[in-house]
Amino acid sequence: MRAEYNGVPASSLDGAKWQASHRAPGHEGRVELAMLPGGSVAMRHSRDPGGPALIYTYDEIEAFINGTKDGEFDHLVA
Repeated sequence: MRAEYNGVPASSLDGAKWQASHRAPGHEGRVELAMLPGGSVAMRHSRDPGGPALIYTYDEIEAFINGTKDGEFDHLVA
């Protein structure tokens, strides 16, 4: 198994099951996440499904999601 690193081609993450929010408009321009073996989480852009993926630890994604739920990023959307 290949080591995951930031910028790894998303197409090289064999077995990744990508998921986008149902709230995302249309089928393009969505952020997609996939749980990877070992507990890390990959993030890619749906417009470039084979392009680079950012790799985060589970704790980093959990902090981001909880911060989003708490409204910490509300200032970024109108």
